[in-house]
Formats: sequence, structure tokens, C-alpha cells
Amino acid sequence: MQAFLEIVVYIVSFFSLYVQIYFLIVFLENRKKITIHREPLRLFEKNEDYPAVTIVVPAYNEGESVAITTESLLKLNYPKDKLFLILVNDGSKDNTWEVMQRYKDHPQIKIFNKPNGGKFSAQNLALENTQTPFLGCLDSDSTVHPEALNRIMTYFLEDPRIMAVAPTIVSSKEENLLQKAQKTEYEMQIYVKKMMSLVNAIHVTPGPFSIFRIEVFDKIGKYKHAHTTEDIEIALRMQKHHMKIENAPDSYVYTNTPKTVKSLYKQRKRWIYGFIQNALDYKGLFFRKKYGNIAFINLPISFILLSSVLFLVISILRSVYEFIKTQSLTISAIGINWETYRPKLELDPFFFNTSALMFISIFLWLLVFFSLYMSQKMLYGKTKINLNILWFFLTYTLLAPFWVIKAMFNALRNYEASWTKEIDSR
Repeated sequence: MQAFLEIVVYIVSFFSLYVQIYFLIVFLENRKKITIHREPLRLFEKNEDYPAVTIVVPAYNEGESVAITTESLLKLNYPKDKLFLILVNDGSKDNTWEVMQRYKDHPQIKIFNKPNGGKFSAQNLALENTQTPFLGCLDSDSTVHPEALNRIMTYFLEDPRIMAVAPTIVSSKEENLLQKAQKTEYEMQIYVKKMMSLVNAIHVTPGPFSIFRIEVFDKIGKYKHAHTTEDIEIALRMQKHHMKIENAPDSYVYTNTPKTVKSLYKQRKRWIYGFIQNALDYKGLFFRKKYGNIAFINLPISFILLSSVLFLVISILRSVYEFIKTQSLTISAIGINWETYRPKLELDPFFFNTSALMFISIFLWLLVFFSLYMSQKMLYGKTKINLNILWFFLTYTLLAPFWVIKAMFNALRNYEASWTKEIDSR
């Protein structure tokens, strides 16, 4: 058993290191192509030359925030006669619809009220009422930077092959240590997502402010329920149809992060469950040369790393069990000798861990810190060293295994149920 777990650890370390080195090479080859705008943009001299864009705001029980989201969109630095909003109340039980009524006569805004059917149904309703060549969505608990849309549109204008552009999502506020940990997580993703876009391996177009050419939906269809993660499904469907997805690292969207462990657990469990189920739905993408890096880098390695969590948890629990067992036997045999547990401050180089795994781990951590360094450079223009990274590693080391394992268990259970149903129907 011990040998098997060691093999798993080496496999996980190898793939983790492989991905980080791969990203580093991609960065070094493309660093001059990464554009970060700090100043306001003007895309055209005349407002009539700007392409028209519709932004959908689906809302369910978001009465407290939907107005804030809407106002942030109205403040975008984009011609008012080229920017349109569609607010959709998805059967809310609070005052969301009453808040939306404030905008019923606004020249840029349409409002719709419908029975609850999920976010994807609200997006499809808006899609049916859109006449612009570009369509985006903004979750009703998020806000946007005034330059976010202009910065995204530069990608569409520069390359007609680009079918969707994803933004950079950052935490809007941090009121406790849990939210500070999430802040670091979101920041670390900036570098990773940009590297993924450079090799056309993006697997998700986030709900907060991803923008699409309308022809995407004309060619491959509307949004689907997709295990409540329609933003993953639509991206994988686009990859299947060889549609190019970009990432705009300077297009900032500010989102509210969970304040409690329980809410964070539920959110991440849903995300990971949705990823697994959608990846299984699109298993035909795996290891197929015609699908490029999404087939050989993103999807398979994500599955390997998720699966490894289970084995690593088993390894840790086994080590804890062996330690407790050894100490119990020692105490029962000779009693408690406090000298044994007294910390010794002597440093002897002879006892330093010089195994290959130790050096691999050190190198891997250096690459992880490099990704955070580059992410903060893209976001702030400089690096901010603080204790948030400590909270991040501590929090996610303790909590992430729980939601990963639960999501995997739920996905496996549903997959087995679907498989059994399919067999019975034959």
C-alpha cells in the first residue's frame, strides 16, 4: 500500500510540474503578446462604428444586488446607443422584479419576468430577444470595471476567428480570512487562464461577463442546463466545434465570494461536479489530436489532479493512523517520556531531506509563486506580498479535499445511475 501511494504522489508531482513548466514556456514565448491596458480606450473615432452589444443579467432572489449590477453596466465606457441590457427575473421570491421595474422605461434596458427555470433558461429567453452581433452575460451578484467591455472588444476587432472572450474575475471585497483566501485563489487564476487561452485550451467561459459573437449560438445552439454549469458546457461545445476562445486579463469583473465555509463548500462542490459531468458528456474530446491542447492538456490533467486528491487524503489519513498507533504502543509499553516530545533545536545537515521528491516539490512551489507573481503584475502592475497567500494554502489544504471528494462521489453515483438506466432501456 505504501509503495502504491508513493507512486501516486510521484505521478501527481510529475503532472503538476509538467503543467507549470509548460505554462512557463508558453509565457516566455508569448510574453510580448500579452497586452494590459491601464488607461481608458477608444476603439473608434465615431460612435456609430462601435459594434452593438447586449448584456444579459439573469437574477434569482437578487433584489439587494441586481440594481448595483445594472448600474455598473450603465457606467461602462461604451456608446450608450450601442449598449443594451436585458434583465431577466427568473421566478424570484423576493423583490427582484420590483427592483427591475425601475428600469422599465430606460431606453437601453428590456426587462422580462418568467417562472423559475434556471440561469440557462433566463439566458435563452434573452437570446431570443437579442438583435445585436455580440451577446454577454453578467451574474447579478457581480459588477464590472468601466473599461471591461472596451478591453474585451479589442480582441474581437483584432481577430475575426475569435468567437468568445472571457474576462478576469477578482474578489470584490474581503471581510474575513476565508474571503482573503479566495482573493488569492482568484488572483492566481489570472496567469493560468491567460496561458490556457494562448494555447486554445479554455474549458469555461465564466458567467460573469464572457462575451460571445451571436453566430456562436446560431451555429451550435442555445445554452443548456448542463448540470447547472452552463458556462463550462458552452465552452466545451465551442471547443468541439473548433471555435476560438480568448481571455482578456485586463477586463476586470468583481464578484462576491462566499463568506462561510458552508457556502464555499456548496459552491465548489457544484463547480467541480459540473466540470466532471460536462467533461464526461464531452469525453470524445479526450486525447483526440484534432481538438488540440484542450484534449491533451486541460481535460486529462484536470481529471488526474482531481483523482489524486482521493489518494493523497488516504495517504495522509494512513500516516496519521500509523503515527497514533506507534505512539499508543510506545506509551503503553514504557509510559510517557516527555524528553521524547521535547523539541530539539539542533540543526544537522545530515538529517535534511534530500530526496528527489523534496527537490521536485521545492521547484513546483517556486513555479506556483511565479504564477501568483505574474497574476498580480497583470492585475495591479506590481506584486503585493501579504498574508493572504498563507490563508489560501492553509484553507484550501484543509477544505478542498472535502468538496473534491464529495463532487467526485456525486458524479460517479449519477454516472452509474445513468449507465444503469441506459442498460435497462436496451
